Amino acid sequence: MIALALAGLYGARVLADQAAQGAPQEPPARETPAEEAPAAEAQPADTFDFFSEQPIAGQQLVEVPADKGPWISIGGPVALMGFFFLQMFFYWWMVPFGLSKVDVNLHDFPTGVKRGIAMALMLFGIAFCFGASEIWYQLNLHGSAEAYFEQMSLGKLIAFTHAHLFGFTTSFFIIGIPFSMQFNHLWAYQWIFPVGLAASLTDVISWWGIKYGAPTFEWVSFFCGILFSASYLWMLIGLERVLLFPEVIWISDKDREQRLEKRRELDEAARYEEGDL
Repeated sequence: MIALALAGLYGARVLADQAAQGAPQEPPARETPAEEAPAAEAQPADTFDFFSEQPIAGQQLVEVPADKGPWISIGGPVALMGFFFLQMFFYWWMVPFGLSKVDVNLHDFPTGVKRGIAMALMLFGIAFCFGASEIWYQLNLHGSAEAYFEQMSLGKLIAFTHAHLFGFTTSFFIIGIPFSMQFNHLWAYQWIFPVGLAASLTDVISWWGIKYGAPTFEWVSFFCGILFSASYLWMLIGLERVLLFPEVIWISDKDREQRLEKRRELDEAARYEEGDL
């Protein structure tokens, strides 16, 4: 991970140097109308005939960007997807699954804590919806992700990356920890938190690929966007269900049997009192 961070800093430095070298120079001083008139009169009229065999002047040519080769247009997105699965393999290998010795149940938390967590999760969900609406707005405004990132400057892309990495990390950290502790007995649920974070990082990297690589990186961004959105919403809905609807019992609850037994006892007590009357 340290090597990845250093490589990213070096790449940003190289791109910044290239942008500085390719920056346009200051325009020459504007001539006065009196000076412009003779120059305009001295220029010959444009008498180019489209159907003639006369060669086209250099300033009339339109430069078309070179087509990206398969190593970039295909190999780049495939390598980036490989990086996503490499993250999963690395953390699966380094942090194997094990039953937690710390048993945390959100139902046992103080009332104020449960209310605060439920409200914070709701606010994160609202922020998530606004982020999704921003994507829809920009795509409709520019027509495609390629056109959107093409008009974005290097400095804005750096700031964009910085803000989203902090935002993704913070939001997944706050929602992923209580979710993973509440469902620590389920092996599959322990993947939802890290998968969402890995998809977020891969999605941010794909933006650089769209701008400086090939439009095919959009497919990586699309896949990772769906993946981290699904994982985030799964954790959000799961926690809100636990906090706001404690009477709802699912098979995934760690205290399912105890709560069902308590519910049966209450039902038995209620029937007993009704029979006495």
